[in-house]
Amino acid sequence: MLFRSIGTTTCCWCALTPDKLWWHIDDYANGRLWYYYVDCDRQKDAFKIMQRYAQTLIIILIAITVSACSSGSSGRYHMRHDSAPLRAPTALEMQDAIVTEVQKSASASRPYEVLGKRYTPMLDETGYKEEGIASWYGRKFHGYHTSNGEIYDMFAMTAAHKTLPLPSFVRITNTQNGKSVIVRVNDRGPFHDDRIIDLSYAAAYKLGYYTHGIAKVKLEAVTLSNSAANKTYIQVAAGSTLANIEALAQRLRQQYKLPTNIVKKDTIYRLHLGPIQNAQHAEKVLKKLKKNQFQNAFLLYTQ
Repeated sequence: MLFRSIGTTTCCWCALTPDKLWWHIDDYANGRLWYYYVDCDRQKDAFKIMQRYAQTLIIILIAITVSACSSGSSGRYHMRHDSAPLRAPTALEMQDAIVTEVQKSASASRPYEVLGKRYTPMLDETGYKEEGIASWYGRKFHGYHTSNGEIYDMFAMTAAHKTLPLPSFVRITNTQNGKSVIVRVNDRGPFHDDRIIDLSYAAAYKLGYYTHGIAKVKLEAVTLSNSAANKTYIQVAAGSTLANIEALAQRLRQQYKLPTNIVKKDTIYRLHLGPIQNAQHAEKVLKKLKKNQFQNAFLLYTQ
């Protein structure tokens, strides 16, 4: 006589021979194969045998479930090792973080200790500069809380630093290729003596070292007093199709030799040309744009 039970992580069957009740347990979750048998008299009541089978099966399934849970949840993160995402960041995701007025996190300003080493966060990042090694972090930490309570997004322009105020803004330059990016520091780390900053995957991608893991970089704190926020931008166009806006941005960069910035609000993508250092130069560019089919272009702001 053969009885069989199948679960999502286990398969169990029972065979009744003249003198024994045999058990076969396949535990898919933990890669185990178990055999059991129970001595019995073939003449015993079949109901008692089935009752014993059911009780034993329940106990075994509970044990397997507990084992699978304990082996599968070994820490805060679902992944054991970090890895890159399954896609590259978009042009929109790789835009520099916008420097804004921010309120510093009081809890993230307190001294703390990690791996036996004590760190004292800065109260003011003004004038901060440093050179060293940068790393990046990705899928393992994506969707988890950062040190100041935000949600880590590996496609956002953010970074982790051991002592900079949270949040704050830093310009990072890859000293090997000259590429730079502005990120928003909203997390603590990396807790390796040879590294000074941990960037999001998107930031590392823009700096060109996402395949290497680390790069030599130069850091410089960015505040409202020295940021591009005190310069002039021109809004050239707006639309709902990102591909068209990106194509136009590429053409304008080549034509005017100026950087571009795409800002999404609701379902509309707005193309900004700039920052432009000189207000008079911005006026000249605006007049030229209006002559070249962009009659609705306008100065976004000048400070």
